[in-house]
Amino acid sequence: MTSAPARLRLIGLPYDSSSSFLRGAAEGPPAIRAALESSHWNSWSELGQDLAANDVLSDAGDVLLSAGPRARAEIESAVAEVIAGGWRPLALGGDHSVTYPLIRAMSRRYPALTILHLDAHPDLYEEFEGDRFSHACPFARIMEEGLAHRLVQVGIRTMNPPQRRQAQRYGVELIEMRSWEGGVRPRVDGSVYLSVDLDALDPAFAPGVSHREPGGLSVREVLSTIQQLGGTLVGADVVEYNPRQDIGGVTAVVAAKIVKEIAGRMLGEPAGQEKGQG
Repeated sequence: MTSAPARLRLIGLPYDSSSSFLRGAAEGPPAIRAALESSHWNSWSELGQDLAANDVLSDAGDVLLSAGPRARAEIESAVAEVIAGGWRPLALGGDHSVTYPLIRAMSRRYPALTILHLDAHPDLYEEFEGDRFSHACPFARIMEEGLAHRLVQVGIRTMNPPQRRQAQRYGVELIEMRSWEGGVRPRVDGSVYLSVDLDALDPAFAPGVSHREPGGLSVREVLSTIQQLGGTLVGADVVEYNPRQDIGGVTAVVAAKIVKEIAGRMLGEPAGQEKGQG
């Protein structure tokens, strides 16, 4: 008997109260969704999955979030509800602080989770500007709570001594851009969660972010990483799109393309494949 395809659910997390430097990422989810639904392209992913097929991709809409600390519990609860319904969450941020409550919800279903994190920044500060829950800190919170079995970070090009010490403390596997240029690629298996900060991309491809960091990944490199990913992709987020910084909506389209290919990668796996995994 052929297993049914995995079911995915978009969920928007319009939150940027934990952002430093600039606000605007809270406006990202509806802009990405509009680009995703645009008639300028069709519903098929490069891997041959039709995102418009019945009962494979639904949309929970944007979660109504508080502006302060309560938002973390609200995100965790909303994502837990998606998982309980038999869906794999594909979250649209929002700043990167949303990944911490996302992973809190995911870890209850997948206690041996591997996180593949694409970003210019490691987001491992113990605290940033007095805030332990800043968008510069989510992976420190995740690792200190033991919410992930492995954390593999790709595209990093802003590492400093405090964050390097944190990476060593938590056993983070780093593929900085200089290592990427040398041909190093991530290898993951088991239950995998993918977190894509759009500033992992070079700003030539994605100018609509709050923290532009030249020297990053190309769109094709990100897509190839998604398409060639090992393991079972059980959840993902695409975060840190800031429409206020975008130029002609280019980054919205790039974000939507990444969402399409993440969805296509997920849909290529039968729903039953994740059962029994950690």
